[in-house]
Amino acid sequence: MEKLTNPILKGKQKEKLILGHDAEEDTIVNLSLRPLDIKDFVGQKDVIENLLISIQAAKKRKEPLEHVLFSGPPGLGKTTLAHIIANQMETKITATSGPAIERAGDLIGVLTNLGEGDILFIDEIHRLSKVVEEFLYPAMESFQIDFVIDKGPYAKTIKFNLKHFTLIGATTRSGLLAAPMRSRFGIFYHLDFYEPEDLVKILKRSSHILKIKLDKESLFEIAKRSRGTPRVANRLLRRVRDWAEVKAQGEISKEVVNKALNAQGIDKNGLDNLDRKVLHAVIDVFKGGPVGIDALSATLNEERDTIADVVEPYLLKIGFLKRTPRGRQATNSAYESLSLPGRKEVQKEMFK
Repeated sequence: MEKLTNPILKGKQKEKLILGHDAEEDTIVNLSLRPLDIKDFVGQKDVIENLLISIQAAKKRKEPLEHVLFSGPPGLGKTTLAHIIANQMETKITATSGPAIERAGDLIGVLTNLGEGDILFIDEIHRLSKVVEEFLYPAMESFQIDFVIDKGPYAKTIKFNLKHFTLIGATTRSGLLAAPMRSRFGIFYHLDFYEPEDLVKILKRSSHILKIKLDKESLFEIAKRSRGTPRVANRLLRRVRDWAEVKAQGEISKEVVNKALNAQGIDKNGLDNLDRKVLHAVIDVFKGGPVGIDALSATLNEERDTIADVVEPYLLKIGFLKRTPRGRQATNSAYESLSLPGRKEVQKEMFK
């Protein structure tokens, strides 16, 4: 059962988002930057306001919080919010991930050890197997689980009564969740990308914790290139610190930030090498699209989930890609960002 209490290190390999850093390393470093109080959480204003009401109402009634589901791209604060809820409710949190739970039996010890109001956090909950998912239904609904021992004529069903716990699920692909699972969550929120102004506030707090001195221009420059994602912002902040210590005697200015991020392959739009590889593949290999995700994955020799969960959401957000019934298609903005002739000009050349 040891792997179940490990704070979601398994199943995160696809989040080698920028600069090739291992998700496990970033998880460890980000623990010190993660806010524990809901008042310190920046951004997602509507989500925080409604969540705070639900927490205060549950505490007023002296009841456990209803089951909560957070969805959205990686790095937006789903795990952080789960820990904040546990802190606000003054309860224990047990964290695991969908890929780590291979059999229904793996959950029995965890569920039976949860106390009244305790929280079970499952990251990447859409990756639970169908058997485990169905095993959770009665646990979520009636706080009971049935476990079958032996086989054939000697099979017996043992019923366990559970304490009223709260399940918090996090997913980057809410569409992959089965409808019966999704319907059992009483609270559901989607987290969206952050505005640069909110990322500046997050970077300011992180720089204070890490004892890094930056001016407002430097903070805003990092925020602009952070893909609207706090996890990426904190990662870029540490890379700028490293570059400044080696190349600029530790002094950080807007110019130093630009040089540091350019050296790491992060452009003014926040695109990294993988983003540009995807765009070049769509434009150069597939003539601007449309192209299916599987064909794109095979061409780039990248995992399908990496493109779908990590790269594509941001490119859709900034309008560099669009989805059509036939697949992904590059927009004129993508051509301009790569300093290539626009889609219409390319098509004219093809039909001359």
